[in-house]
Amino acid sequence: MESVQPPAGSQVSRVPAQRTPPDDFTPPLATPAPQRPQRGRALLALLIGVLALLASGGAAAGYLLYDQATAPDRSAPDVVVVNYLQAFLVDRDDAKAELFTCTDAGIDLNQLSVLRDDLELRERRFDTSISVRWENVRVVGQHSSAEVNIDILLSAFVNGLVQSERQEWRFLTNLKNEWQVCGAGRVS
Repeated sequence: MESVQPPAGSQVSRVPAQRTPPDDFTPPLATPAPQRPQRGRALLALLIGVLALLASGGAAAGYLLYDQATAPDRSAPDVVVVNYLQAFLVDRDDAKAELFTCTDAGIDLNQLSVLRDDLELRERRFDTSISVRWENVRVVGQHSSAEVNIDILLSAFVNGLVQSERQEWRFLTNLKNEWQVCGAGRVS
């Protein structure tokens, strides 16, 4: 087959002619899949992680603060005696008062129990309530045991008159991990 040359100066290309295939043979144009925002997912995961960490840290801090706020204070001999008196004579809560006492068998708080029984008897007898306060808290010694002297003030409103009484008491305290009340007695 002889090749046919186009005439000189003609605009015909020397590239063989290309035919376009019919429409039913053309492959569909590939459309790129939509890109998911990878950066947004990473930020969302980071935000959720930080919030979870903050929430767990906040819960732990809340627990510790609650535990410290509700733990009985037995940090010093005078503090443990005052807290014991508040629980035993004012609140009359034996379970709470036990938190401040020695666990040894040699504990002697009988005189204070007699005082509380007497207060309850007088309140019923005179149909009144007796206020219990204390002052002049003095600590003697403070190594592994200490003596705490305190004035207990009792007052009541009876028959239109305020009646009061001052009693001096001596408490014995011991230091085992924390201070504890181990004995009490009225000073004559």
